[in-house]
Amino acid sequence: GYPVLIRAAFALGGLGSGFAADEKELVSLAAKAFSCSNQILIDQDLRGWKELEYEVVRDAHDNCVTVCNMENFDPLGIHTGDSIVVAPSQTLSNREYFMLRRTAIKVVRHLGIVGECNIQYALDPISEKYCIIEVNARLSRSSALASKATGYPLAYVATKLSLGQNLVSIRNSVTKTTTACFEPSLDYCVLKMPRWDLKKFRRVSNTLGSSMLSVGEVMAIGRTFEEVIQKACRMVNPSLDGLDGEDSDLIEFKSNDELEKQMTSATDTRLFAVQLAFERGYTVEKVNQLTKIDSWFLSKLFNIATMRKACKSYSGPLESLLTADRMKTLKINGFSDRQIARYTQGCGVPSNGMGEIHIRNLRKGLGVIPCVKQIDTLAAEFPAQTNYLYVTYSGDEDDVDMVVKEHTAENALKTKGVMVLGCGAYCIGSSVEFDWCAVSCVRQLRRDGFKAVVINYNPETVSTDYDESDRLYFEELSLERVLDIYEREGVGGVVVSVGGQIPNNLSLPLSENGVNILGTSATNIERAEDRAVFSEMLDSMNINQPPWSVLTSHKEAESFAKRVGYPVLVRPSFVLSGAAMRVATDETQLKNFLRLATAVSADKPVVVTKFILDAKEIEFDAIAHNGKILNYAIGEHLENAGVHSGDATVVLPAQKLYVNTIRHVKRYSAAIAKSLDITGPFNIQFMAIGNQVHVIECNLRASRTFPFVSKTLQANFISLATRAMTGCPAVPYRISLLDIDYVCVKAPMFSFTRLRGADPTLGVEMASTGEVACFGHDAQEAFLQAMLSTGFKLPTKAKPILLSIASDKFRKEFLSSAEMLVKLGYSLLGTAGTAKYYAGNGLDINVVTKPINEDDNSQCAVTGAPSALGEIQNAKVTMVINISEGTTRKDEISSGYLIRRAAVDFGVSLVTNVKCAVMLVECLERGCDKFDARHIGEFYKIPTVGWSKN
Repeated sequence: GYPVLIRAAFALGGLGSGFAADEKELVSLAAKAFSCSNQILIDQDLRGWKELEYEVVRDAHDNCVTVCNMENFDPLGIHTGDSIVVAPSQTLSNREYFMLRRTAIKVVRHLGIVGECNIQYALDPISEKYCIIEVNARLSRSSALASKATGYPLAYVATKLSLGQNLVSIRNSVTKTTTACFEPSLDYCVLKMPRWDLKKFRRVSNTLGSSMLSVGEVMAIGRTFEEVIQKACRMVNPSLDGLDGEDSDLIEFKSNDELEKQMTSATDTRLFAVQLAFERGYTVEKVNQLTKIDSWFLSKLFNIATMRKACKSYSGPLESLLTADRMKTLKINGFSDRQIARYTQGCGVPSNGMGEIHIRNLRKGLGVIPCVKQIDTLAAEFPAQTNYLYVTYSGDEDDVDMVVKEHTAENALKTKGVMVLGCGAYCIGSSVEFDWCAVSCVRQLRRDGFKAVVINYNPETVSTDYDESDRLYFEELSLERVLDIYEREGVGGVVVSVGGQIPNNLSLPLSENGVNILGTSATNIERAEDRAVFSEMLDSMNINQPPWSVLTSHKEAESFAKRVGYPVLVRPSFVLSGAAMRVATDETQLKNFLRLATAVSADKPVVVTKFILDAKEIEFDAIAHNGKILNYAIGEHLENAGVHSGDATVVLPAQKLYVNTIRHVKRYSAAIAKSLDITGPFNIQFMAIGNQVHVIECNLRASRTFPFVSKTLQANFISLATRAMTGCPAVPYRISLLDIDYVCVKAPMFSFTRLRGADPTLGVEMASTGEVACFGHDAQEAFLQAMLSTGFKLPTKAKPILLSIASDKFRKEFLSSAEMLVKLGYSLLGTAGTAKYYAGNGLDINVVTKPINEDDNSQCAVTGAPSALGEIQNAKVTMVINISEGTTRKDEISSGYLIRRAAVDFGVSLVTNVKCAVMLVECLERGCDKFDARHIGEFYKIPTVGWSKN
């Protein structure tokens, strides 16, 4: 009986799955699922049951151990990648735990698995009935979490087992005394919380289900559940102080009826709705009925709400409220100094940014100091030599000693060591690129003899592998925690420029609290990040930039827009991936976008600039030392300005820039580096119209293109930057961009197939969730390989290509490409306006109708022309080229959106940018689809004329 769960076989992350309440929904979901798999599974609906996972390893001699068991905070019905996960399980009885453990071992032995295996269960909360959901006979997403949670290196052990070794002979690389045959025992609690970026996409529901939507995750370690869930909230969203309902600003102040409705549906903000309910006086029993979340978890959230209320309702002297015992109780339960400061403003605590420091000083004066504990895998039953650490207030002594070495002024930094701040949770705009930068920095530090201390909390990263650094703190990247560890370790300096925007934003508050920032000074980082200050600096240096105005009032912004003419660009400060950045084409949009930008940028300035159409965007990545550039790379975007740099196709070395343009880019960059006295990595984005070059922005940190640049040029820019920042000899690489006889193209990866309802078009706010890069002898060869690497399917001649291009300007630009497609033997379909234009230019093109709504997939009753939507849904089209006008005209947005969305949903290749479409046709014309794969070394060995690296 309905409802049922539809799952696509051989799919990752629940792709193509969903719950169907009736036959109509079943047919719709099945059609989309078959576009990504040739087999689907239909399962009984078990929503509301507990979901659990066991990680099991087995060797060829039938030795078998369970490494970790994990429990989902949310009941079954939400993909485990979108659920809060706790290790070890907290709500199972001893009988239930061993029942599922025995079954896991039986299944693994029966299947004959050698290596690592993940088994997922559904357990009835009111009986001992259970079902196996699936078995993954491989390392899974949960394996990385289990490895970091337990300190048991699953991938390492699985590799050894695959090579024939047994569990008894493999040493535990954490304890260095026991074997891999010991099952880990945890004297702490670990919590994984997902990170979503659904607000970046219009038309996307934030409802969670069986298909994974999160783009990253964090892992918090502590001794109480309250501690880890509050830590995790701050890790996922650095603007949060902890787990609050009302104070989070994520839940609107709704009536209780609306709040209850929100709690019954799983969304990316339901946790905060539950917390708001407890703050309003709801009982654990009532919330359990609404959410089906286990009462044990809910009782812990209720404790947090109770302590919050006690703090906020007190209005006496601060010293009477925050005694040493009460302060320690709050800290054991995960409350941050910033959170406590906000709760106690009625007791005379400053309401500005100094409140946190006020509470910090009070806490330290009371002797409430955190302890440093080890992840030792065996609950301190055996001695461990691990450097894998976390910080907690649930303890009286440290597990590790601070080794203080004798040092002189000359070797102080090397002896004391360097702290590197990692990238935090992966999200749109901050992904593995920044982890590569952090790891490159740490490895260079250790090569140069520096002790390296890393702080990061992302279990998906290499920087959180315990053997990458001398000491790894799996901890928050907050002012409070970084200061705690800085004081505890006594390091000589901190690198903030290799982990993206989160560490960069900490530079000034850390510096103000006595932390030595290595590389560019915190003051100069602030000058570059503050858009108003940076724009004033450019004006004073006579460096071109688009006309701009800092927002002091909405009226002033509107008058500026009228003066320079629409469109204008709204730009918040101190943000990553163009968060809340928007192009406004009229006054109504400007008002809406200003409101959004002000909310995101908080007390930082919002700048409005003239948006220049049809400009080419240029990337300048470089390393400087004391304001002098050591090495640089200039890449060009294939798409015109208006597409975020993280979503753009980047060509390196640049192929189509005027020599005079390159000269201006280098001059401007050198002047900016000198003015900001840059030491370390930096990135400047330019736009060029003809030979007119304008500066867009400057980031005094590694950018997401640094790995791409370093791998293209076979020169690690971060290693050089690290040497510059630590005062080591920094010898520039010998690079001549003009003499490199190959091209590398970086192309973005998108997750539109998972984001149901998202419009797959690009703009000034970043939407991509990954990237690829490919080499070629020319730009066309590299571009096509990059496109294919993203999963793009080349068009075949057996089916037509559908063209829907919104304006005559873009139709004209694509005209010669359309002619080439016909010449190559492809047939064309076009929506009415597009078909009329190309038919008028002598092309053979058939007409399809534009859809009015998502059900408009039948032939036109008047002309008999097929529907564009029907052709896509029935797999009668090989590729869709849909170029929107970029305006807010309703008919273009609605019909174009339906065409684009259908292409994504039914697995048809889609191109939405005219420059990319033209380049794709050039590739087909040149026969680049017949490219033979070559390894990277073959390109590095291509000889250059008149220059060499040696």
